Amino acid sequence: MKADYKNWVPNGMTAGFAAATAALAAGAMLAGKAPVKPVVKKSLAGALSLGAAGCGAWTTWCVYAHNRFSYEGKRKLSKQIIDGVANYITLPDGGVCLDVGCGSGALGIQVALRNPQGRVVGIDRWGAEYASFSKERCETNAKAEGAENITFRKGDANHLEFPDGCFDAVTSNYVYHNISGVDKQKLLRETFRVLKKGGTFAIHDLMGKSRYGDMDQFVKELKEEGFEEIRMIPTADGMFMNKTESRLMFLSDSMLLVGKK
Repeated sequence: MKADYKNWVPNGMTAGFAAATAALAAGAMLAGKAPVKPVVKKSLAGALSLGAAGCGAWTTWCVYAHNRFSYEGKRKLSKQIIDGVANYITLPDGGVCLDVGCGSGALGIQVALRNPQGRVVGIDRWGAEYASFSKERCETNAKAEGAENITFRKGDANHLEFPDGCFDAVTSNYVYHNISGVDKQKLLRETFRVLKKGGTFAIHDLMGKSRYGDMDQFVKELKEEGFEEIRMIPTADGMFMNKTESRLMFLSDSMLLVGKK
């Protein structure tokens, strides 16, 4: 049995854009033959053609991104990112790490494999937008990888159902930017709430100012509160990908926030 972490760009997304492209293109052709005034016919056909072109462009991007992220492809960008983030988590004997938004289990499983002396808890809401990700998928992947020191449960990053200071490490990968309408710094605060004093963290996400606000000020506040060894590491300029690739993948704001509480 082999682990199947699925893809961050689901096949359904590609199929949806492809179907929309075909439907809009067909609509444009039919509009050109519609029994209406020429000016209306031209306007309608033009709008539908423009829509078809846009959906076609997104279809092309989906194919490109799917291939880059695929664990089965040549690039394996997802694997490179997961392995890179997991390397920042080292647990003490008996220590426990929380993986927030574990998806198909990839990051948590890699942390578990690297830390057989500890264990990992992965949580996720497993929403419909990522239908191929599930608790069952995580458990199947953990079994395939031989990671016996990890468990999975439903959870909400906004309100973690754990007491203060109960984890030795917390980690997350490309999760918080997907949670709309929520202050990202408050999400980080909630994550750090469950971290023990002296515990470590490695949070990877799209941390541009438009999503996360002033992260320099946030890091300054953390340091004033006693957090140590905090670093904001750009990962879209040579660490996990180059600038050109990151722009094409809409990942230019990728940053890894690491440190100790």
